[in-house]
Amino acid sequence: YSSLSVLSPTGLRLYSIAGQDKVEEIFAKDNTEQIRIVERLFNSSLVVLVTAQKPNCLKMLHFKKKQDICNCFYPSEILCVRMNRQRLIVCLAESIHIHDIRDMKILHSIANISPNEQGLCALSLNSHLAFPVCQARGELRIFNASKLRTGMTIKAHDTPLSALAFSPSGALLATASERGTVIRVFCVKNGQRVQEFRRGVSCVRIASLVFSANGDFLCASSNTETVHVFKIDARAVESVELKAIAEVAAKSDKAAKESASVPPVAEEVNSAPTPVASWGGMFSKAVSSLLLPSHVSEVLSQDRSFATVQLAQAGLKHICALTRVQKELRLLIACEDGFLYVHEFDAERGGACKLLSVHDLRGALEDVIELQLSESVVRSQIKSTNAAAQPSLTMLKSCAASVLIENPDPIPDNSYASILRGDQADAMSDSAKFRKLCDAIDTPTKLYDERQFPPVAIAAKD
Repeated sequence: YSSLSVLSPTGLRLYSIAGQDKVEEIFAKDNTEQIRIVERLFNSSLVVLVTAQKPNCLKMLHFKKKQDICNCFYPSEILCVRMNRQRLIVCLAESIHIHDIRDMKILHSIANISPNEQGLCALSLNSHLAFPVCQARGELRIFNASKLRTGMTIKAHDTPLSALAFSPSGALLATASERGTVIRVFCVKNGQRVQEFRRGVSCVRIASLVFSANGDFLCASSNTETVHVFKIDARAVESVELKAIAEVAAKSDKAAKESASVPPVAEEVNSAPTPVASWGGMFSKAVSSLLLPSHVSEVLSQDRSFATVQLAQAGLKHICALTRVQKELRLLIACEDGFLYVHEFDAERGGACKLLSVHDLRGALEDVIELQLSESVVRSQIKSTNAAAQPSLTMLKSCAASVLIENPDPIPDNSYASILRGDQADAMSDSAKFRKLCDAIDTPTKLYDERQFPPVAIAAKD
């Protein structure tokens, strides 16, 4: 988490968090198209946009080179976009489309899903996809977007889901319901609950749910004035993972015995109980299980927050992240009022997090890349209404709907390298689009890097 995108009625701006007291603006674009969704692929130059003028169109940009890569059209409004180095996920109200991010070919479509008006979904770094499958209850399904295989269904909550988040390793999945009082963590391998956290007793709307970069902590923000940080119990995770391995081994042994036509022998798989974080937790769980009603004992067995942040104002949406800034662990909180708050975080003691610095991101900074795509957008709109432009459109069939991928008009390149290559200003080919996507995905964060402008060594003459 070293970059931040800020979308306001006046424009879109990307920032690089270089230090506790150093936030640099690296990209700016006027919001003339009424942008409503913006996603950046990690620290690369690839940015995807969805506008209110064309809510069913996904625009892919190489912001460093000021180039459009392609436009993808869908049968209904785009609600959410998720991506990693291999996959790009587009979530609609009743379907999910999975693309290969290297060439934007559609690999699979999950159709006829339960109506997902919030566009709720999560994508892990190893391409596990989680999305709700029930409107009345908090049930979700895990789909392997890399191998295109349907996984297990997890009954996470009694009420509908409001937040999903994978750990960096993809082994854990955190969930929250519309009540927002309880946050649960599940093992992705077998769907077993690993840990349960009590955020509070009042119902709130979870605005942000995210793991730390090392997966040891879980941050949660809501519409209240408190941001909670929970500590993941490593022993509980290890215990559940060992149980998952034992279950897989037991199933393989059973399958081998059945294939050999040997009567199955009942075997008991001994799995260690999930350890607790302290003797106090062990005592409370033992007493509550013997003396108290089930709903009361469940509340007492839930873990509380490890660290907290008290915000100045409630009712605003906050997005939080726990990452290292200049090798120091910091809690970053971005508020919808346009301010970025940097807090100190003690990974050993926890407690209240001290405010270190505040950055005002409401105004424009100097020395940034200003993107002007008005001419390209106009040409794209003209070609989309012209019948002669139909050969340049590629129709990709899927079980759910048809996704239209449009290659925008190329910008003439009059550079010396382009003249030597003999490039022509015709419609962008699939190979050219592939090169642009790969270049945008792999481009480092520096505005002018040595790959594009290699250093020249000049030998001194005697």
